[in-house]
Amino acid sequence: MLAPLKTLEQIVARLSETIGTLRLDRGEGFVSLALELPKGLTMAPDLAGPQFQFAHNHRGEIRAGYGVAAEWQAQGESRLETLRNVARRISEQWQHLDPDETSFSGFAMLGFAASPIPASPAGPETLPNALLWLPELALCSHAGQAAVILSSALPIDRDQLFARWTARLAQVIPQLNQPALDPLTPAPLEHGDAEPDRERWHDLVLSALEQIDQERLKKVVVCRRLRLEGRRRFDLTRLNAALAYLFPSCQVVTIRRNASSFVAATPERLFTQQRNRIEVDAIAGTACRAASADRDAALTSALRTCQKSLHEHMVVVDAVTETLDHCSRRVEPPDGPRVMQLNNAQHLWSVVRAELDPGMDVFQLAELLHPTPATNGHPCEVARAWLHRSEPIQRGWYTGAAGIVEADLTGELWVLLRCARIQDRTADLYAGAGIVAGSDPHSEWQETEHKLAAMSTALQFA
Repeated sequence: MLAPLKTLEQIVARLSETIGTLRLDRGEGFVSLALELPKGLTMAPDLAGPQFQFAHNHRGEIRAGYGVAAEWQAQGESRLETLRNVARRISEQWQHLDPDETSFSGFAMLGFAASPIPASPAGPETLPNALLWLPELALCSHAGQAAVILSSALPIDRDQLFARWTARLAQVIPQLNQPALDPLTPAPLEHGDAEPDRERWHDLVLSALEQIDQERLKKVVVCRRLRLEGRRRFDLTRLNAALAYLFPSCQVVTIRRNASSFVAATPERLFTQQRNRIEVDAIAGTACRAASADRDAALTSALRTCQKSLHEHMVVVDAVTETLDHCSRRVEPPDGPRVMQLNNAQHLWSVVRAELDPGMDVFQLAELLHPTPATNGHPCEVARAWLHRSEPIQRGWYTGAAGIVEADLTGELWVLLRCARIQDRTADLYAGAGIVAGSDPHSEWQETEHKLAAMSTALQFA
């Protein structure tokens, strides 16, 4: 790749050549300009200010956004419909220019909390309940090709826009493809508050099993929060690199609005929509990993035949299939269950594919598919009401979803699992376990321990 300053000069020169083709005097709307970068990206930089990143090591994909060209917030039961109406209006008034024929175009980030009803007023360090965010500068990289995408609300003066975009480019471009940071010596983490504690967890699981025995629920997912304190300030660049290395088949998500950051390394897509096609991950049924190859293989074999895990998995598959039946022309038989093997856990995994009804978009699909029984329970409303009464913590964005919305309102969302909310040297980690008939409080506690280890291991190197 060209030296960073040379790359910046070339991108700014290309901006100067193309900005004159933009129609900036329209009464309202947005404009996005995609300019090619010399090569694909290996990482997106962590910079000061609002930003988000989605990076998938195995897929070789990066989407990142910096600054705010525009944003919209919502909460309550109609939050996604509210943002959908905004997005539909934007799409009708959104110019996309791609003079370098990169095939990339402007995009927004959509993210939302687990519950549409905030449990308490949002503080300055808390993510909004639901957020649609158009970044001022975005990075896209896939299959060795990359682009920088600049966006702005209209109308705007051309000279003012050129100055603003040039300043943003000067902030980001020199940081691209910098040499990897040397790994840090693992630092011990001190355990702080945990909620619920082990005794209360035991009671919570027994209470859930009582609901299942009385046939009010088939499954419910209970979660816990663990606070960890580091001896040094957590470095997000190092953390993201550690997560990408440890969990290359997971989507690494980082969202920062103010001083705190929300980070996840999630194995589970809520869905991917491309035109009228959709793929949904159904992940449920978990076993740990083992250092011994023979022991690990035995755990995998046991997971494939465990009736409790297979039942838990089929509850999710059946719920996803039933949901897609209501918005699709054709739903294909589930592909699975296979075993998804991660660094610290393995899961039963099926992919459900369908051909959607005309006009379906990412907002409608999110409304229909979230929350899945894998993160909430079944029946959905009964599980949600029980969790609202019984669960001792506020989930926030844990088990919510976030991802990319394209200009045509299709896109991809990921369930926010293996999460941490990070500020300075403090990290609040979240993990949950699905409770079905046959669940054991001790075993489910151990399952959450394995899930929490995904983030706590990476944090030691950050």
